[in-house]
Amino acid sequence: MKRRVVITGLGIVSPVGNDVDTAWDNLINGRSGIDRVTRFDASGLNSQIAGEVRGLDLGAYISPKEAKQMDTFIHYGVVAGLQAWRDSGLDAGTEDPTRLGTIIGSGIGGLPRIEETQIEYMQRGARRISPFFVPASLINLISGQLSIMLGLKGPSYAVVSACTTGLHSIGDAARLIEYGDADVMVAGGAESSVSPLGMGGFAAMRALSTRNDDPQTASRPWDLGRDGFVLGEGAGVVVLEEYEHARRRGARIYCEFSGFGMSSDAHHITSPDQDGPRRGILNALRNSAVNADEISYVNAHGTSTPLGDKNETDALKLAFGDHAYKLVVNSTKSMTGHLLGAAGGIEAVFTALAVHRQISPPTINLFDQDPECDLDYCANQARDMTIDVALSNSFGFGGTNGSMIVRRV
Repeated sequence: MKRRVVITGLGIVSPVGNDVDTAWDNLINGRSGIDRVTRFDASGLNSQIAGEVRGLDLGAYISPKEAKQMDTFIHYGVVAGLQAWRDSGLDAGTEDPTRLGTIIGSGIGGLPRIEETQIEYMQRGARRISPFFVPASLINLISGQLSIMLGLKGPSYAVVSACTTGLHSIGDAARLIEYGDADVMVAGGAESSVSPLGMGGFAAMRALSTRNDDPQTASRPWDLGRDGFVLGEGAGVVVLEEYEHARRRGARIYCEFSGFGMSSDAHHITSPDQDGPRRGILNALRNSAVNADEISYVNAHGTSTPLGDKNETDALKLAFGDHAYKLVVNSTKSMTGHLLGAAGGIEAVFTALAVHRQISPPTINLFDQDPECDLDYCANQARDMTIDVALSNSFGFGGTNGSMIVRRV
């Protein structure tokens, strides 16, 4: 028999805020975190806007010496992980450390450090390569560093599945708890690819919005004028815990993680189809043992691409039938941009908060809704509503799909 899993801790580093309260306040009030790129000179790219992390007090979490041994994506993942752990109220010293673990992944990993090291190598030779270069760039080193800091001696690894990474990481972690391999898992995703190659690669694909003169309205999911996604960065991490374990220690429970579904399009590396997401959603419903008409809120993948937004809308209609028109669907990417491997992590945080606080964030910048995208996207204003069961979707290159369901406890 599967054990029940609940979410007891949240942590976030994002374009809309570097702690949960700030990020949620900005989100609910429809404040965009997207602006002109400051990290490097992006004037040579057709897209010069991004959702950058600003004002992060890294020294409050990691010493300067330790920070030098990590790429930025590890900084973000560790900070969000430490926030979530502190928020949960857990103390590794009073727990069996072999029952505590972590899965925090990234879609791309240490791209900025790789770029910088290549430049250093070309200019000054192999002797200038840092001995920390490899561990600073490896994707599983978010989990590795966090496990060392917190003394987590249970499962420690990373999931890498492009833009579905964060959600897959959380789903994997929940199953480890369900089937008895751990009692507590720290899980999510992190990304820091606002760099010349990161942005340049997506720009070369014509995947990014080029609305450079109006950054804060550039990410506009389901709007007729959407012209691509806006690259974001940051991390979102949750603490998952076996229900009885959480109840015994009197933990605050945000919601129950009740279902996880996966699928593959087996169609195209970048162009989605409707059947894959549909099957992923249905698999999550089956795993959660809830009926489709019990879902009231969907935190959508909603990237602001012409094809992707329509595809997800069509997939929701296929999965939910007539009930799709009763769903409140929103895309928090309208404010954060698309955080790639971190997207599913921060959107899990937002979905948990939506259930916990009974409010749907808005989809901002929905000025002229695409008639082919005809669902209720919670346009431009947050909405107080009853949310007993919620769905969150993530889809990634290679046709990999993930859906998770959380419910009010």
